[in-house]
Amino acid sequence: MNLEAFVLGTGGMMPLPHRYLTSILLRREGELFLFDCGEGTQVSLRSLNLRWKKITAILVSHTHADHITGLPGILMLSSQVDRNEPLYIIGPPKIREFVELSRKVLDMYINYEIVVREIEDISFSQVVFEGEGYRIRSFPLRHTKPCVGYTLEESPRPGVFHPEKALELGVPRGPLWSRLQDGELVILEGGKQVSPEDVLGPPRKGRKVSFVTDTTYASHIAREIAGSDLFICEGMFAQDLEDSAREKKHLTAVQAATIAKEAGGVKKMGLLHYSPRYTERELKQLLREAREVFPDTFLCRDGQVLPIPYED
Repeated sequence: MNLEAFVLGTGGMMPLPHRYLTSILLRREGELFLFDCGEGTQVSLRSLNLRWKKITAILVSHTHADHITGLPGILMLSSQVDRNEPLYIIGPPKIREFVELSRKVLDMYINYEIVVREIEDISFSQVVFEGEGYRIRSFPLRHTKPCVGYTLEESPRPGVFHPEKALELGVPRGPLWSRLQDGELVILEGGKQVSPEDVLGPPRKGRKVSFVTDTTYASHIAREIAGSDLFICEGMFAQDLEDSAREKKHLTAVQAATIAKEAGGVKKMGLLHYSPRYTERELKQLLREAREVFPDTFLCRDGQVLPIPYED
């Protein structure tokens, strides 16, 4: 099952030429999940030639303009195609008000169901969306207004199938093997039962993707993102602006790397939400500083595609 991340934008505060505002799209087979939706997000989506009008859920970290003002355009543009499935919009307090007022003031034509799920109490980690084989969880961040991070975590997969064990137990090649691999009990001729545990190895870990932006450093974030195959995190400032980052409740690249290191099990971290003060050349300084703490760090780039394979 394919899982990919598409970097729609990497900028913070304001869009720049060739640097859209922070947004990530995850594609898991036929489902799309959009994390944050700043001004111009629809331009990035269209440039990637994705079936983006079939987005399953939009997950908003907080209601600052650079993370949400692209949402009305996405809602209106999505009405250009027929869809039978509802669009879920999830976020902290004020997200419902923003959606409802935008629809009213702009007199939107919407030909599909919109389901807004407001996270009323953001003070604890909680499941906010789930589907077949995965769930999305929010957790609190520390910013100038209510803000949350998200993880998408897959359920464990069945263990490796051992055909020699199946043959020893008398299970013939064919459909019964598939049923055992899918976790079903099978009954052979004569009434003998063979369970998946008889022919499968231990369960295998699913994949995990975490998204964190607009927060000060907080030790609990590491626990939430532990074991992530991909950790997307803001690294807005270089270390010489740590005081400014603290005042504005943002992370430095070093603090983002510290979270990844403390979490344990993070395979790689992509920095984004760069301050507009940094040129492309200066972004390399953020990367150098982060890699001194967490070597498996890279700079996210607009339009980047990030495959997320199983660890095995």
